[in-house]
Amino acid sequence: MLNSGWRRIVIKVGSALISPTAKGCSTRYLLAIARFISECRQQGIEVVLVSSGSVAAGRGAIAFPHQPLPINIKQAMAAVGQTEMMATWSHLFDFRCAQILLTHDDLANRRRYLNIDNTLRTLLANEVLPIVNENDSVATAELKVGDNDNLAAMVAIVVDADALIICSDIDGLYSANPRTTPDARFIAQVAQINADIYAMAGGSHHAIGTGGMLTKIQAADKATRQGIDTLIVNGQKADSFDALLHGKPAGTLFMRQQDRLSAKKHWLLHSLKSQGSIMLDTGATQALLHKGASLLAKGVVSIDGQFDKGDAIWLCDNAGKQLAKGISQYSATELQLIKGLHSQRIADVLGFCPSEAVVHRDDIALAN
Repeated sequence: MLNSGWRRIVIKVGSALISPTAKGCSTRYLLAIARFISECRQQGIEVVLVSSGSVAAGRGAIAFPHQPLPINIKQAMAAVGQTEMMATWSHLFDFRCAQILLTHDDLANRRRYLNIDNTLRTLLANEVLPIVNENDSVATAELKVGDNDNLAAMVAIVVDADALIICSDIDGLYSANPRTTPDARFIAQVAQINADIYAMAGGSHHAIGTGGMLTKIQAADKATRQGIDTLIVNGQKADSFDALLHGKPAGTLFMRQQDRLSAKKHWLLHSLKSQGSIMLDTGATQALLHKGASLLAKGVVSIDGQFDKGDAIWLCDNAGKQLAKGISQYSATELQLIKGLHSQRIADVLGFCPSEAVVHRDDIALAN
């Protein structure tokens, strides 16, 4: 059976598996995946499916011969293809499925984030298979997560999954692109994701995919830091799923990390979009990284972007490296006036002082 510690998993299936020819849905690869999901459920393991493919599935219905596709054409294709994709999945199961369509804005808004959590948990409690996709028919660029690898990681975090399984068209992570480097070395296990691991990633080679190995590593980074085992497996090979069902190795395992971020700080770091950034002096940088201190105005050197009180911003060192994300207690305009000042002088300059801290330590999530 699967890893005995897994009680809830998220499995992500990409466009290249849903629609290999980009001309509607195909069950060519989905039959083995559907069987795997059914077997997991029979073993008492709860499953959430994150499925790409709505645009690819709807291409045959909307005639547009040119590339790249404009946003209105993509959204129309997604509107058609989403129903096809759901119908295809539903026909492969003998239990109920539910459709959940999300945007980045849904995950960034704390109230909606909690509502998504409640909905998914209720579906799982009633033995319904949630099928999640990005809402490509309405999402604009600023509202999109951008790829379903990272969306799957966010969903795994929302539902507190034990494992995230990302189905690809490659066996897992290699030291270089195996399609162009014959002696590329397969990596069966990654203890910790670092710059060397990211350096192994490349872009998507598939014409209908929005992700590649890079987005899969990004997703694994998000998930493992929240204590979620992450696997990249070849979804084109039924043997991958047979191996997993029998407790044997398959693909590349990114091992969960012991130090888990709190739910709030993970939401802040990975779901809330930054509206700007501020650069810190050396003293503030050291206090932030090593003392868990709040950020005071005195430690702010410069401000970039236009943001309001309550917006998320990046906190950077004097070289511009992003150290942490936090929620600002002041607008960019106000910060320009008080940067470098002692907290006691804020009221003298602004006429008010809602907070001595520019960013409170409870609202800071370190990037590493």
